Amino acid sequence: MDFQRVFIFLGLAVTGYFLILTWQQDYGSKTATEEIPYISQEETALDGSVPSTPAQSDSSIPELSTIPTMPLSAVSPATQAPSQPLISVETDVLRARINPVGGDIVAISLPAFPATLEQEDQPLRLVSDFNRYQLQSGLIGPDGIDKAGNRPIFQSAQVDYELGSRNELRVELTPNLDGVNELSIQKEYVFRSGDYLVDVSYEIENRGSTPKTMAFFGQIKRDGQPPQEQDSNFMTLQPFIGGATRREDERYFKIDLEDLNEAPYQYDFTGGYIAFLQHYFLTAWVPFRDQTVRYFGKPAAGSAGLYTIGYTAAPVTIAPGERVELGGQLYMGPKDQPRLASIAEGLDLTVDYGFLWFIAQPLFSGLTWIFDWVGNWGVAIILLTVCVKILLYPLSAASFKSMARMRKLQPEMVRLRDRYGEDRQKLGQAMMDLYKKEKVNPLGGCFPILLQMPVFLALYWTLMESVELRQAPFIGWITDLSAMDPYFVLPILMGISMFLTQMMQPEPPDPIQAKVFKFMPVMFTFFFLWFPSGLVLYWLVNNILSVLQQLYVTRQIELGRD
Repeated sequence: MDFQRVFIFLGLAVTGYFLILTWQQDYGSKTATEEIPYISQEETALDGSVPSTPAQSDSSIPELSTIPTMPLSAVSPATQAPSQPLISVETDVLRARINPVGGDIVAISLPAFPATLEQEDQPLRLVSDFNRYQLQSGLIGPDGIDKAGNRPIFQSAQVDYELGSRNELRVELTPNLDGVNELSIQKEYVFRSGDYLVDVSYEIENRGSTPKTMAFFGQIKRDGQPPQEQDSNFMTLQPFIGGATRREDERYFKIDLEDLNEAPYQYDFTGGYIAFLQHYFLTAWVPFRDQTVRYFGKPAAGSAGLYTIGYTAAPVTIAPGERVELGGQLYMGPKDQPRLASIAEGLDLTVDYGFLWFIAQPLFSGLTWIFDWVGNWGVAIILLTVCVKILLYPLSAASFKSMARMRKLQPEMVRLRDRYGEDRQKLGQAMMDLYKKEKVNPLGGCFPILLQMPVFLALYWTLMESVELRQAPFIGWITDLSAMDPYFVLPILMGISMFLTQMMQPEPPDPIQAKVFKFMPVMFTFFFLWFPSGLVLYWLVNNILSVLQQLYVTRQIELGRD
């Protein structure tokens, strides 16, 4: 039995298995591009109960009972807003649509990210009615203006806003308070040049003679479906769609939407964030300053398949004549790690590199550094592969030396097989005596090769989770390193390189093993047909370097220089 080949085969098989599982979980969606219709009062209504505020953590935070929940049946039907166009806001990186009903963001497009390479003039729609996706905010509590089923109607000075050459754009919205003059409220969105982070605030003045109590909430409402129907290809299933937040003991805690059907999520925390994730992009609410807030997640009442995740700040009591500002920050854009890290601790971890993050993160840093130097992500992958190969040279050299020595013993191993025939016990003993005599460890090359498997898996997650590689071109027909090779050129070349690698290894004495290992290049070529071309490029270059290294090591052993 050729133990070395068995271990190598098992290692490659396990790697392939994990890659398939990860691909199925993390890749394969398309992006919605259809137009956004007007959204009615019913669609912008809050769920059956408004969010509750955080429980008391010090004397400044009232008891939960001071902010009652309000069932939908307890409120009078909302006054239907007259047909009004959505308010349009355009910056250099964001195109937003705000519904006057509730003042919520109901559409977000990202001009810097085409929906597809075939539709370069169509920006990716991150928030759209396709998934009933809305970014809601408001004021709740005894004197809040947002009630379940009854949202305020806002007016703006204009319908279209454009940042132009300015650094900052303020969109001010004034609610119709139905003749109530005791409160002066103004909702404001602040957009900035080159930034996906938006300030959302309410400026409130109590003009009455009694104190007013209310609390700010921000939430994301969305269904649990991918942005668009999936490819029919069996290798391209949906990516992770769900929430993420910060906890005391975890900077990155995933919220599975299916779990919310069993039990709503609730957690009080100072600072933090709560985000809704999809492949490469996210939306996230971040509280102002270091507020103690209540994060929550739950199915939307009365809407099958719809979920809300968000937070509610502590209630604030406004004295007569007092003016306060309540609000938070809203991020709507790509998973840009440096920018996310600067917004909230742990928000950059939404770029999920899996359990091998401690390997993937340095790989991404190295890949980015090389790209800044060469300006091409494909070339950066090639150079990163060379660097990884150099770092792992001592380990791989030991493996290649072991295989070279085993190859020199091949004639003697064949002779022993012919001598003992089907007597496997005597054949095994004779093989062990031969290894001992020649001072060859049949497992000597296995451990170093298995140590390289985590690097391969980590690079897979690096390529799949890094938005920088989305639609990144390489050469010629490779226009997107995060997508499969449309003509299967790289997978076929990878299969050929794997076949050449096998030719340089000693042939297993067992005929069944020999057939299995000859089939491996075909099997891996089939798997890699649907893998991202950037990953196939890495494996191809790694195989080529392995062939060159094996030739060098074998030559050194033949010359007696080992």
